[in-house]
Amino acid sequence: MEHQKLVVVGGGAAGFFCAINAASMNPGLEVLILEKTHKLLSKVLVSGGGRCNLTHACTDIDEMASKYPRGNLFVKKAFHHFFTSDCIEWFNERGVKLKTEEDGRVFPVSNSSSTIIECLMSETKRLGIQIQLRSEVVGIELRDGKFLLELDGHLSLEAHFLCLACGGYSRSAQFEWLKKTGHSIEEPVPSLFTFNMPGNPITQLMGLSVDKAVVKIEGTRLKEEGALLITHWGMSGPAVLKLSAWGARELAAMKYRFRLLVNWAPSFNEQSLNERFRKYREGNSAQKIGGRNFLGLPQRLWGFLLIQSGINGESRWADLTAKAQVRLAGNCCGESFEVNGKTTFKEEFVTAGGIRLSEIRHASMESKLVPNLYFAGEVMDVDGITGGYNFQHAWTSGWIAAFSIASKSLRK
Repeated sequence: MEHQKLVVVGGGAAGFFCAINAASMNPGLEVLILEKTHKLLSKVLVSGGGRCNLTHACTDIDEMASKYPRGNLFVKKAFHHFFTSDCIEWFNERGVKLKTEEDGRVFPVSNSSSTIIECLMSETKRLGIQIQLRSEVVGIELRDGKFLLELDGHLSLEAHFLCLACGGYSRSAQFEWLKKTGHSIEEPVPSLFTFNMPGNPITQLMGLSVDKAVVKIEGTRLKEEGALLITHWGMSGPAVLKLSAWGARELAAMKYRFRLLVNWAPSFNEQSLNERFRKYREGNSAQKIGGRNFLGLPQRLWGFLLIQSGINGESRWADLTAKAQVRLAGNCCGESFEVNGKTTFKEEFVTAGGIRLSEIRHASMESKLVPNLYFAGEVMDVDGITGGYNFQHAWTSGWIAAFSIASKSLRK
């Protein structure tokens, strides 16, 4: 009887998870991973600042699915087959100890992404999975019930099962070889990016972060809350990244030029903060305005807001005019910044768009158009906000594809 062969295209989290689980469920299956670059698991390496935020500690499927701007209904169904608890258990069984941080992000106890990489590489070696680097697939042909893969360099490979886990592409043209399988592509646009504010004085506060701020795109309904980081090019941090994910298509249409409103004191609005300033001024009239602020803002940011409001920090609260006080409340609760462009980090950040989900079976990750063709990870039109959601989709889709492939191959 002919040996059944699975070829996985893509050496990232989804590809490795599919290959490992398929080989584990059917030891007789021959498995090969093709990676077009010379690096494996590159996003795993850089995720979470090199600590690998591999999932989110959420036990409610509906709540988890609500964190995906695109593909939320698809992942909601998929999570019934392999969820966050399954992912945590899978790594625990292989000796990887995990911890959950206050915000729900899950990391290895070692605080090093190399722990996750070593686990995946060790499983790959144990199961005899082959890996070929610098092997880019440029064409797929179906011949006599098998896939014939054309590789860059005019080499070709045969496979009975094919899983495409090649990640997201930034341009439609890069999907051409996939379109030849008959599949449709949702136009790719960047997601999870930071905002550029060239020349804005706020960049002088680079490295400063606030634990909680509300950010809103002027003229839209796009609004997010979370930690905010000021960088030398503009703004980043979870609040901005989440906003960029939900607004990926809208902001692309704006060519990444818009005004960002920031509420540095989200427990107040302009009116309530103005009233709070009035009362504070009455009770602390002799204090310097530039001293400690009751809002709990970093001192450098408070000083910046005073300058933006035309207020001398050395002056006393008693000397604050009503007009200046209104300006200050306005800047604290709705300071406006001009955004002109974005910054993406090639290896860590994701792309919205990809293979149309209506053409993929959520229960198996198999193509509805081509038998024995599977998809896993970011190549599909699924993307989550920051916090471990994109990795969970990678593990879930990789596992489901593996289960379906192993089950089918055992029946042949």
